[in-house]
Amino acid sequence: MLEVLALIMFVQQPIMPMADGVASFYSVRENGTLTASGVPLSDEGFTCAMPYGEFGTKVLVVAENGKSVVCRITDRGPHVRGRIVDLSKTAMRALHPRAGTLKVRVYRVGDDTPEGPFG
Repeated sequence: MLEVLALIMFVQQPIMPMADGVASFYSVRENGTLTASGVPLSDEGFTCAMPYGEFGTKVLVVAENGKSVVCRITDRGPHVRGRIVDLSKTAMRALHPRAGTLKVRVYRVGDDTPEGPFG
């Protein structure tokens, strides 16, 4: 009974973002370069680089325009001061067709969440 009560209380708590700030995107000069996690780098997938977080963790990236994507952390970065996440080109284009940077919030989601665009 206590476990059920604890779960109900947990579910009603607001979800807190992992990070809040500016996202940028990376573009691959040649597909196949390996990321820090050992996964080949590609413009096509919904992947991202963050300075922290476990490789393979899925994150929901919500842009201030209301669009969002779910990406998998496969690399470390961004390596530019003031940015919190580097998105694959495909992920960034799902958020905005022409932007180079966007204000975003990043949330951790379950590992069974499908990668891709939402909204």
